[in-house]
Amino acid sequence: MSLFEHLASEPFARQMGIAIDEIRPGYARVSLTLADWMTNVHGTAHGGMIFGLADVAFAAASNSHGTTAVALNMEIQYLSAGHPGQRLVAEAAEIDLTRRTALYRITVSDEETGKQVAALHARVYRLDRPVLPEA
Repeated sequence: MSLFEHLASEPFARQMGIAIDEIRPGYARVSLTLADWMTNVHGTAHGGMIFGLADVAFAAASNSHGTTAVALNMEIQYLSAGHPGQRLVAEAAEIDLTRRTALYRITVSDEETGKQVAALHARVYRLDRPVLPEA
């Protein structure tokens, strides 16, 4: 199993309908079409869905070097509302990498218009073990 296949097989992402579109070292792009059940009482995208989409991108990007990375923190700013039927794209890009930590900038945007829905910064701790399980 390749690193991409392993990262794309994440149970949470599959259950939520999140597609892993691209993974390369220090970067990931994931997407999701918002369903009615993903909304809050106002009829807009639940913040947890937006955060979850961003978190999947963050996990894929931070583990993309093949070294296990675990989240230390994530900070989110919600910028606009998402709506059912809208396709959201989350992109995570590495902005700092050390032997033990890495920092990522994550954006969540409407795929059609490019309008930003959320902006995040997130940091990981990099463990001294490979992402792929031993064969």
